[in-house]
Amino acid sequence: MGNKGKQAGYCATVFILTSCVLSVLSLVIWVGAHPPQDAHHHDDHHGEEHVGDEGHPPAEKHETPSDGHASVDAPFHTLPVADAEGETDSESAESEAESHEGHGDGDHGDGHAEVPSYHGEFYTLGQFGKSKMSIGYYIDALTVCMFAMVTLIASCIHFYAIGYMHDELEGDDYVDHEVTMANGSHLHRPGRFHRFFQALSLFCFSMLGLVLAGNIVMTFVFWELVGICSYFLIGFYVERKSASTAANKAFIVNRVGDFGMIIGLMALWASLGTFQFGGSDGLFELVRPTANGNALVVPDGMVVASAREEVGKVVISLGPGATDEQMHAAVNERIPEWRDPEASGKKGGHGRWLLVVAGVGIFCGCVGKSAQFPLHVWLPDAMEGPTPVSALVHSATMVAAGVFLVGRFYPVFCPEVLFVIAITGTITLFMAATIAITATDIKRVLAYSTVSQLGYMMLSLGIGGWLAGMMHLFTHAFFKSLLFMCSGSVIHAVHTNEMTEMGGLRKKMPWTAYTMLIGCMAIAGTGLPFAIPIGENSFNLGFSGYYSKDAIIEQAWSFWLANSAWGMFFLAAAAGGASITAFYMFRMWYMTFAGPPKNEHRFDHAHESPPIMYRPLILLSVFAVAVAWRPVEGMIGAIVAALIFIALYAKSGGTMGEDDHHHSKSAKSPLFVALTISVAVFVIALCWQPIAGDTTLSNLLSQARPAGTLPTESAVLFTMTWPSEPISHLDHIKPKAGLLAFLTALAGFSLATVFYGLRKLDAEEARSAFAPIHRFLVNKWWFDELYQTIFVRPAHLIAGLISGFDRRCIDWVLDSLARLTRAIAVIWERFADGQVVDGFVNGLASRTYRAGLSLRGVQTGRLRQYVMFIAAGTVAAFVVASFLWNYAFAG
Repeated sequence: MGNKGKQAGYCATVFILTSCVLSVLSLVIWVGAHPPQDAHHHDDHHGEEHVGDEGHPPAEKHETPSDGHASVDAPFHTLPVADAEGETDSESAESEAESHEGHGDGDHGDGHAEVPSYHGEFYTLGQFGKSKMSIGYYIDALTVCMFAMVTLIASCIHFYAIGYMHDELEGDDYVDHEVTMANGSHLHRPGRFHRFFQALSLFCFSMLGLVLAGNIVMTFVFWELVGICSYFLIGFYVERKSASTAANKAFIVNRVGDFGMIIGLMALWASLGTFQFGGSDGLFELVRPTANGNALVVPDGMVVASAREEVGKVVISLGPGATDEQMHAAVNERIPEWRDPEASGKKGGHGRWLLVVAGVGIFCGCVGKSAQFPLHVWLPDAMEGPTPVSALVHSATMVAAGVFLVGRFYPVFCPEVLFVIAITGTITLFMAATIAITATDIKRVLAYSTVSQLGYMMLSLGIGGWLAGMMHLFTHAFFKSLLFMCSGSVIHAVHTNEMTEMGGLRKKMPWTAYTMLIGCMAIAGTGLPFAIPIGENSFNLGFSGYYSKDAIIEQAWSFWLANSAWGMFFLAAAAGGASITAFYMFRMWYMTFAGPPKNEHRFDHAHESPPIMYRPLILLSVFAVAVAWRPVEGMIGAIVAALIFIALYAKSGGTMGEDDHHHSKSAKSPLFVALTISVAVFVIALCWQPIAGDTTLSNLLSQARPAGTLPTESAVLFTMTWPSEPISHLDHIKPKAGLLAFLTALAGFSLATVFYGLRKLDAEEARSAFAPIHRFLVNKWWFDELYQTIFVRPAHLIAGLISGFDRRCIDWVLDSLARLTRAIAVIWERFADGQVVDGFVNGLASRTYRAGLSLRGVQTGRLRQYVMFIAAGTVAAFVVASFLWNYAFAG
C-alpha cells in the first residue's frame, strides 16, 4: 500500500501512544485520590501480629461458626498462634481484635483498608430473571497499573515495529526468503505493513478490554479476542508452513484450556446466578462476604446446588401446599447445617467441591493462556511470528492475561485451588528453565524463559504471595519486552536466530548489547543482598527483578516454615529456578555479544539497528531497572548508574564498546544518553518524593489485593496452611531468603561466565559428559513427541479409520443408493414415462391430428358450397323447429 500502509502504522502508533498518556494520567489521578500506604511498613506491622518468635504457623485452624458466618466482633484474620513452647498467643489475638474494633466499615478485618474500586455497567445485554448480562467495568489499582504498563510497553513496541517491519512497505514486491517456490525462486507477495498494525492494535485493544472487564461475559469475550489476535499475528507469515502450524497449535492448545474455563465459569453461573465481579451481589462478595469479615465461605448457591437430595427432602416435607416463600425459607434455614462438614457428614461440607471445581476450571483457562504445564507447548513455537509480536505476547498481553486473571479471580480461589496453582507453577518453572539451558535459538531461549517466569508467578500466587506474584508480572513485562526487542535487533542485523552463528556483536551493536545486558541482570534479580542504612530507614537497591523475585522466595520460605514437606519443594524450585535463570540468560548474552565472531560473514555485515528501533530499548531498560524503586532508591540508583557509566566509558577508552567505524560519529553518544537518563531519573525521584511520598509499584498493587486474602488460611480437604504474605517480610525470613536468592543467582551467573564468558571450561565436553541429559533437554523433555504419541497420532489414526469407514462403508452405501436410484429412474423413464405417460399423450395428439386432417376436407374454400350448407342448415333448423312447435301445442 506504500504511503497508505505507512500512514496506517503511524496512526496505530499515535493512538496507542495517546492511550499510554491517558493511562499514565489516570494513574497519577488515582494516586492523588487513593494515596497508597507504605506496604513494607504496613506488612511488617501486620505480620508481627500473625507470627511467633520463630515464625511458626498457627496451631489452630479458623473455624466457621455453625451458622456459616464468622464472628464480626473478633476479626477473622486474628488466629491463635503457637509460640515456641506450643502455647497459643491468645493475648495477642485479643489485642488484635481490640485494635480493629474502632475501624468501622473502612476495614474488613483483613489487615488493610477496604479495597478501593469502582464498578458499574455501560449497557445491559439481557435480563434473565434476577440475573443479567451486561457490559460493565471493574476498576481498581491493579486495573490502572495494568493499563499504564500495557500501553507503555505497546507504545515502545509500535515504534520498534515501524523500523522492524519496514520491509513490508515494499508495495507489491515483498520477497520472503524463507519460502521457496516449486521453481526454486522465493515468494513474491504484496507487503502487509498495514495488516500487521491492524492486528497489533486489535491485540492491544483486546488486552485492555480484558483488564477493564467487570464481569465474566466481558472477560471471556476479550479473552477469546486475545486468542484470535495471537492467531493472526503468530501466523503473520502465513505462507511459511512453520508459522501456519505454530498459529494453529497456539489456537488449538488454548481451546483445550478454554474448555476447562467454560466449565468453571458455568459452575459459577449455574450455582451463583451472577456474572458480576464487584457489587453486593457480585462473585467476590458472595464468596468472601463483608458480613463474614471477607473470610472465604462456600456461597449459599453452591451449598444448595451440591445438596440436591437434602433440598428435595426439605421441600417434600413441607407438603404440596407449601408456597415458594416457605420453601425458600426452609432451605435457607438448613444451609448453615449443610455447609458445616461435621453437621453434613460430608468432607468439606456441601458445596466445597463445587467451589474447587469452579476455581480449577477457571485456572485451566489461565494454564492455556499463560503456557503452563501441560499446555506450555504452544508458546515456544509462537516465535514464528515477527519479533514485535513475540515481545508483546511474552510481556504485556497474551501470557500476562492468564496471570492477571488468576490475580483478578483470587478471592474466588479456595486454598485447595491455590495448591493446584502452586504445583502447576512449580513444575512449569523448573521444566522450562532446564529446556532454556540447551536452546541455541535466541528467541526460543527467551520463550522458555517466559514460560519459566510465568511459572514463578503462578507459584507465588499459589502459595499465598499475591503481591509478589503480581509485582513479578509487572517487572517481568518490562525486562522481557526489552529482551525480545533486543533479540529482534540482533536478528535484524545478522539475519539468523542461531546464537552459534553470532558472537562478538558487542562492538557492532553497543546499544543493543548493553540494553540486553540490563535485561539479563533484571531477570536474574541482580541487587545488593543487604539493606543500605540512610538515617532512620534502610533501603534495598537492585534491578526490578530483584524486588519481585526476592519477594517470591521470601513467601516460599514462609510457606516452608508453615508446611515443611511441600514448603521445601516449593522453596527449592524457586531458589533453583533463580540459579538456572541467571545461567541461561548470561549464557545467551555471552554467546551473542562476547568472544570472537563465530560467523565472519554475518559479523562483517552486522550493524546497529536504526534509532527508531534502539531508542525504545533505552526507555524500556530504564523501567527494567527502576520500575520497582522507591523515590529514595531512585536517587541513589541514578547516582550509582552515572558513576558506573563514567567508569565504563573511561575503561573503554571513550568508545563504550562501539565499533571503530561508528566511533567518529557517535563516540560520546552512549555516555551522554546514560548520564542524561540518570539525571532524569534523579530529578523525577526528587520531585516525586514530596508529591506522592513512598508511592511505589508494590504499594500501588497492595491497594488492589482482594479483601480477605491477606490473612493466614488453611485448607479444608487436606492439611496445609497458607501463611499471611506479610510474615515473609519479617526479620527472621527476609534476610535469609534474600541471601539465598543472591547466592543462587550468583552461582548461575558464575557458571555461565566460566563456560561462555571466560571459556575456562569447555561446554562441548560438558555436553558429551552428560549426553543423555543434554539430549533429553534438547528435545524439550520429549513433550512434543509425547503429545504426538498420546494425542496426535491416535487422533490421526482414529481420523483415518473414520475416514476409511466413511469412504468404504458410508460412501459405498450412498453411492449404491445413488446407483439404485439412477437405475430406477432409467426404468421409470423407459417404461412408465416413455410407454404410459408419453404413449397416452402422443396417442391423443396423434388422434387429434388425424381428426383434424379429416375435418380439413370440409374446409374447401368454395363459396357455393358454403351457401348450400347454410341453406340446408336453415331448412333443417326450420323443420326441427316446426316439429317441436307442433308437438308443444299438441301436448
